[in-house]
Amino acid sequence: MDQNDETNPMALPERPKKNSDAPEARSNREKSKLEKAQKKSQAAKQPKPAPPKKEKIPNVPAAPIDPESMFKEGFLKSVYNEKSSKRVVTRFPPEPNGFLHIGHSKAIAINFGFARYHHGVCYLRFDDTNPEAEEEKYFTAIEDMIQWLGFTPYKVTYSSDNFDKLYELAEALVRKDGAYVCHCTDTEIKLQKGGEKGTAGPRYACPHRDRPPEESLTEFRAMRDGKYKPREAFLRMKQDLTDGNPQMWDLAAYRILEKPHHRTGHKWRIYPTYDFTHCLCDSFEDISHSLCTTEFQLSRVSYEWLCDAVEVYKPMQREYGRLNLTGTVLSKRKLLKLVEDRRVRGWDDPRLYTLIGLRRRGVPPGAILSFVNELGVSTALTSIQIVRFEQSVRRYLEQTVPRLMLLLDPIPVIIDNLPDDYVEDIELPFSPKDPSFGNHTVPFSKTVFIDRVDFREVDSKDFFRLAPGKSVGLLKVPFPIKATSFEKDEASGLVTAVHADYEKPEDGSTFFKKPKTYIQWVGSSPAHSSPINAEVRIFNPLFKSEHPDAAEGGYLNDINPASEEIYPNAMIEIGLEETRKRAPWPEEEGEKDVKKGEAGWETVRFQGMRVGYFCMDRDCDGDKVVLNRIVSLKEDAGKGS
Repeated sequence: MDQNDETNPMALPERPKKNSDAPEARSNREKSKLEKAQKKSQAAKQPKPAPPKKEKIPNVPAAPIDPESMFKEGFLKSVYNEKSSKRVVTRFPPEPNGFLHIGHSKAIAINFGFARYHHGVCYLRFDDTNPEAEEEKYFTAIEDMIQWLGFTPYKVTYSSDNFDKLYELAEALVRKDGAYVCHCTDTEIKLQKGGEKGTAGPRYACPHRDRPPEESLTEFRAMRDGKYKPREAFLRMKQDLTDGNPQMWDLAAYRILEKPHHRTGHKWRIYPTYDFTHCLCDSFEDISHSLCTTEFQLSRVSYEWLCDAVEVYKPMQREYGRLNLTGTVLSKRKLLKLVEDRRVRGWDDPRLYTLIGLRRRGVPPGAILSFVNELGVSTALTSIQIVRFEQSVRRYLEQTVPRLMLLLDPIPVIIDNLPDDYVEDIELPFSPKDPSFGNHTVPFSKTVFIDRVDFREVDSKDFFRLAPGKSVGLLKVPFPIKATSFEKDEASGLVTAVHADYEKPEDGSTFFKKPKTYIQWVGSSPAHSSPINAEVRIFNPLFKSEHPDAAEGGYLNDINPASEEIYPNAMIEIGLEETRKRAPWPEEEGEKDVKKGEAGWETVRFQGMRVGYFCMDRDCDGDKVVLNRIVSLKEDAGKGS
């Protein structure tokens, strides 16, 4: 039915049509047009209102990430829920055969942090089962780095503490026919396992696998007593060759090594392997959660098999993705090559990502832990670019260190209209954002130094710093200066001095035209021991590419020739002295209990205004000041995000 039909009760009444041609209608239209024209004329005479100002967003850093978030959610939360022990016991078990690197910081943070969060304890256990590769300096450095990161082990133990107990369990396993002595060569053992990648044929048993337990026990004791030389005999576990997991293919339990042990001396000629030692030491120490990287995921089966085979307590092993940093190398072998070839200053070279290298570079321990926490924990391998790490460090430093005026390449500015003996104390805040950092004074004098990049011989519209005839402000100095002339060394073409006038109003007023830019400076005043001369080292990536190992010719061919830039004649203001006395900056993690004046050089951290973040280097000696750049103020152009 048509909705407009008269019989439709829902139909709306038809609107009456207007007669636009009626005289009354024409009169109304003309009146409306006249009113609009009058309003338009009046509006044109009125000044246009200023556009609303955009609200300035304060430069406030984002709220910090909860430092315990990695334990409250995700993988580590699920691990705890799987086994919510009344007493959480973890362990960090490094091999003492090298220096720790950035990847180890994740393992340290997870194992020590997991125990701390759940009010438990964490052992530092040195896996010292290979005397051929272990040195005392590694033991010391590892323990030192753990303390530096802010953790204290419940106990420091050694796998070698358990050598007698491990040997007894090995004999017990042999008696149970759970292990046997093998005399096969390395090549023969590989073939038994199917060769490289299983391409040599089906797996088969070692010919010694079925020897009687008593015979294997006699041979095992002969290994211990010196009958065999290295690689002539092994004790192998009798596991399951039909299992698809290579970690069940009769792994070695003991091998012969003739080098004396750093703790047990010449007592032993046979040493347990990682696969035999690790799970049993976990058991001896009542570890509740054995947390390791996913490269040991397949080992969980053999871990549990051995605990069951010798009838001891079986801890729970779970695996997380390790941390890898692109754009560098972390392999001990490759790092050693760099050190031995003198491509770097040593294991603690600030361009390396060893923990001792990062400490010398000035990276605070809290920044490393914050970085690990930001990344979170999962079972996936975490490959992170260096720039991501530096971004995290930069955010951390921005809120925790003071600001000082630093000049990499200083040139003098002689203010001709000031008296020769003119000195004025200028008060500067250590932090413009945090008054609790306090203030300090620096001398403003007839001669001040500015950075060479802040002066141009020929001015241009897009340059807002000092040039002939142009004014610039000196940070916190009451009035600006105007360049009047400059001097040059004709041989080098470099400017050697700039002459300027101090633009203080002669009538004594405080009103002046505010300059467009303020720059950092350092005053010359022998009475104040200003300036402080310094050598500044700017560290850039050691390698040119994101994947040095993939470079043609290998990682050594990928070394960046400009990885270190040295400014031998830099200057810094005298606020450095107070900054040094008040170190460490910041007082956090393993540096928070250091007494004032006794902190290491690397804890004297600060922001060099407009230049970067810096710390003092251990090469400082007497009046010699050496500074290392920690990170730039912002990400360098050309780097990936």
